[in-house]
Amino acid sequence: MSWGTELWDQFDNLEKHTQWGIDILEKYIKFVKERTEIEINYAKQLRNLSKKYQPKRNSKEEEEYKYTSCKAFISTLNEMNDYAGQHEVISENMTSQIIVELTRYVQELKQERKSHFHDGRKAQQHIETCWKQLESSKRRFERDCKEADRAQQYFEKMDADINVTKADVEKARQQAQLRHQMAEDSKADYSSTLQKFNHEQHEHYYTHIPNIFQKIQEMEERRIVRIGESMKTYAEVDRQVIPIIGKCLDGIAKAAESIDQKNDSQLVIEAYKSGFEPPGDIEFEDYTQPMKRTISETSLSNSRGDSKTELKFASKSKGKLWPFIKKNKGAGPEDFSNLPPEQRRKKLQQKVDELNKEIQKEMDQRDAITKMKDVYLKNPQMGDPGSLDHKLIEVGQNIEKLRLEVQKFEAWLTEVEGRLPVRGEQARRQSGMYEAQTTLSVNNCAQDRESPDGSYTEEQSQENELKMMATDFDDEFDDEEPLPTIGTCKALYTFEGQNEGTISIAEGEILYVIEEDKGDGWTRIRRNEDEEGYVPTSYVEVYLDKNAKGAMTYI
Repeated sequence: MSWGTELWDQFDNLEKHTQWGIDILEKYIKFVKERTEIEINYAKQLRNLSKKYQPKRNSKEEEEYKYTSCKAFISTLNEMNDYAGQHEVISENMTSQIIVELTRYVQELKQERKSHFHDGRKAQQHIETCWKQLESSKRRFERDCKEADRAQQYFEKMDADINVTKADVEKARQQAQLRHQMAEDSKADYSSTLQKFNHEQHEHYYTHIPNIFQKIQEMEERRIVRIGESMKTYAEVDRQVIPIIGKCLDGIAKAAESIDQKNDSQLVIEAYKSGFEPPGDIEFEDYTQPMKRTISETSLSNSRGDSKTELKFASKSKGKLWPFIKKNKGAGPEDFSNLPPEQRRKKLQQKVDELNKEIQKEMDQRDAITKMKDVYLKNPQMGDPGSLDHKLIEVGQNIEKLRLEVQKFEAWLTEVEGRLPVRGEQARRQSGMYEAQTTLSVNNCAQDRESPDGSYTEEQSQENELKMMATDFDDEFDDEEPLPTIGTCKALYTFEGQNEGTISIAEGEILYVIEEDKGDGWTRIRRNEDEEGYVPTSYVEVYLDKNAKGAMTYI
């Protein structure tokens, strides 16, 4: 089966058919290209979907993902991200292995097809030229034969006419001979041209055209094989990612199996446990006796009579973050005293751990700078050791500041851990009321009282005592009378007051002292009427006015 023998006369149809084959190949390339675009868009949408539902960093939502069900959901989102990556792999492999290769092959195919059909047209033009030569030789032979016949007839006519001179007859005879010779020459030329044409025609239809058509046939068959191989590659590219996609789906299934409802229930307990115990039984109050009624320690509500003073002053200090500054509506107290004991303990422990990590980082940095300084001392050409002194001082100040913060939070933590609820105290914790009946009893038992926000501090009890002794108008106003100035101070170092109640100072700055250090390592200062707060005593040099009255200590 050969196109050269079977389709020797179908040159035009073969030209159309091969062009159709190239069009089919280009159509398949376009199909694969659109498939890769679909895969890319699908992968992009999957990635955006996974990113959309990922928890935001440093947000409350991120804390909620400690539950196993939420962790499984995060694993699902991560697996979907990997799943999207496999679709990107499909797109990349199809582009490199099919689209790029077929596009290059199409260009080569067009050039080869053009070359073959150019040779075919050249062969056709050659045979047509031979045919024209044969026709020309044939017409010339025919014309010369007719001319020879007319010349012979004219000679015979002149020879039969007695009136014609002998010279005219001789002339006619010579002309007839010449025409006859020309006819013979034309016959010989026609015969030679005919033989040549027959040979060229045989070569054309049995050698040249079959060879050209055979090459075209081979070209077309290679195109068909190539498109078949591309279709196999198309399927293989998909098949290659199936194991990885299967692993992604297995990962989702494994994450679902890791969900532990009991563990999640325990996490809920740890997250919301207050540390209080349920209230005890309410004592019987005998109204038949003339004696004065007392308030039950375990009652969930207080009477409106004897406890009016306690309620009044409790509401006064409720929500106070620091007793020496204005109320900050947007933030909670630094010591987390607004939280229940168990939650407060967890928050304080978390804060201590964070500060310890920061201290460790600063210590590592100090060690690194110290080592570098030793290297500079041994090898002065590498650098100036004195250039690191300022950095060492700065790191040392940071460590000292962080240690003060740790001591402060550890003190609060120790206080909370040492005052976990016992059976006789939960009613007071639950209600947020004081247990005292008179101001005198409050003064004598300040360390045993509970603050309205659920924490037990002697300092806050003293502050509430002072408030009760001062005035009742604080129920309506949050502002307090400013403390008098008892001296001045100079900032030895820069301090960034990032915590509630502290104030930032710059090295060399002169400020007013309104409360000296009471042994806790903090001095209270004022910059102007609106800016006051606490700074570490080691950061300032204090000059107290001997004639000034000492300010009251609130913490």
